[in-house]
Amino acid sequence: MSLRLRLNLGFSMFVLCLMVTPIVDWINWDQNGTNVKSNATYCVVVASVVVCGLADGLIGGSLIGSAGKLPKQYMQAIFAGTASSGVLICILRIITKVSLPHTPHGLKTSAHFYFIISTTVLIVCIICCNLLYKLPIMQQHYTHLVQDFLPCSRHKLRDVARTIKCPAFGIFAIYTVTLSIFPGFLAENLESSVFKDWYPILLITIYNVADFVGKSFTALYVVKSTSKATWGCVARLLFYPLFTACLHGPKWLKCEVSIVFLTTMLGLTNGYLTSVIMILAPKSVPSSEAEIAAIVLAVSLGMGLVAGSVLGWFWII
Repeated sequence: MSLRLRLNLGFSMFVLCLMVTPIVDWINWDQNGTNVKSNATYCVVVASVVVCGLADGLIGGSLIGSAGKLPKQYMQAIFAGTASSGVLICILRIITKVSLPHTPHGLKTSAHFYFIISTTVLIVCIICCNLLYKLPIMQQHYTHLVQDFLPCSRHKLRDVARTIKCPAFGIFAIYTVTLSIFPGFLAENLESSVFKDWYPILLITIYNVADFVGKSFTALYVVKSTSKATWGCVARLLFYPLFTACLHGPKWLKCEVSIVFLTTMLGLTNGYLTSVIMILAPKSVPSSEAEIAAIVLAVSLGMGLVAGSVLGWFWII
């Protein structure tokens, strides 16, 4: 499929899935104002989450793969955009927590507010996706891309993956570490007598802002060596003993200042190293293989998300 078709298909899948949950919720309210829950409802919602995952992989892989052949500012913009979405959600969470009561009705209104905002953003994305190809600079880039295009074979995919195995492992390590700590550990394991129930919201907001700053900083400076960036990814394993010490260690390490500092560094390193590797690795192979390399990195990122989510679940337990 063409890139345009893949993006339109992915965004449309997103919009349909985001409409499912509010509609199912509205259907399940009876005449007495009681929400009637059922196994069928649960299965429909879970199925919509699965389709959302497929749409996310389709869009993410397509955008990252396409940007791999383009100048570095395109890849930087993609990841700065993903980070800005986290900041937007945190701002919405703060607004809804301040303005809406912590009651079933208030929580329902808050949830619907997220679905409305997300659907609106996705519709704007569909419009922008189709206007993108009318820009002269994109027409010029894609003319060169079509001329340089070569069919991908299993052998070539294996060779490219072998060539960039170190940065691919770095991306995998980044998201394994990050997702095993954020957001589960920050939201479930930590408590504060000062911030009370605001504490997890503030920590998640701090992380997302730091991640955005890290991914935006690559617009100013990019480390020139993929090996240095990969070693930086491996060094992030130090976050495990550091966060564990803040949870079970000396009293002076359990304070809010230590947790805020570590959360900030977690976000900064996640954002900067992700953006650096995604910019450099596709440029380390011939231009005809850059898209394949970017897709390999996207797959490694997805594998890191899965591994980190599983590890985070065990950590919370």
